[in-house]
Amino acid sequence: MLDIGGLRSRYGRIPVLHGIDLQVRAGELVALVGANGAGKTTLLRALSGVQPSSGRITFEKQEIQALGAEARVALGIVQCPEGRQVFGPLSVEDNLRLGAYRRGRAQAQHSLARAYALFPALAERRRQAAGTLSGGQQQMLAIGRALMAQPRLLLLDEPSMGLAPRLVAEIFAAIRGLRAADTALLLVEQNAAAALAIADRGYVLETGRVALAGSGAGLLADAGVRAAYLGL
Repeated sequence: MLDIGGLRSRYGRIPVLHGIDLQVRAGELVALVGANGAGKTTLLRALSGVQPSSGRITFEKQEIQALGAEARVALGIVQCPEGRQVFGPLSVEDNLRLGAYRRGRAQAQHSLARAYALFPALAERRRQAAGTLSGGQQQMLAIGRALMAQPRLLLLDEPSMGLAPRLVAEIFAAIRGLRAADTALLLVEQNAAAALAIADRGYVLETGRVALAGSGAGLLADAGVRAAYLGL
C-alpha cells in the first residue's frame, strides 16, 4: 500500500531524515520506534504532506510526493497527531464532525456511529466541551476524529503519551480493533514494547535512519532492541 524510497527531510538547514526506505502493506500494523529526536514524527509529517521532503512516496501505486496534504487526505492518508490537538471549546461531536469535512452528511453520520461504537465514553460526552475531557478521553477523540475521514492508512503519533497504564491498555485495544477491521496503520510510539507486541512488522529509527527492521515479535526479542529501547 505504502512504499517509501530515499525519503529525506530537514528543518531549515538541519537534515532530519537521511534516506528512509519503508513499506506498509494493506491491512498491516507497522510500528516505528526509536529514541526522542530520531525523526519519527518528522517522518509522519512528511507522509502527510505537512513537512517538506524529497524522495519517493508511492501510495497504492501512485506517486504522491508532489501532492499537498489535502490531496493525500482525499486518497486516504490520515494522521492522528502527537499531543491530541483537539479543539477545546468545541463539543466532542463537533470535533468529530470536523474530521469528516470532505464527506457528505450521510457518510459523516455513518462514521460518527462507528467512532461512538469504538469509544462509548465519547458518546456519553458528545455535548461536552472537548477541553474538559481527561487525557485518555481526548486521545480517544483524536483517534475518532481521524477515523471520520475514513482512512485507508492511519498514521498514529504517540497515542499513549502521558496516559495512565489502564488507559494505555484501552487505547492499544482500540488500535488492535482497527487492524482487525483492515485499516492499515503506521504507529509511532515511545512505548516500544507495547507497540512491537501488537505490530506485524517494525522499524527502529536512529538519527533519521532505519537501523533495524523486522517482524514485531522478532524486534521485541532482539537483545539490542531490548537493551536500547525496552530497558531490559
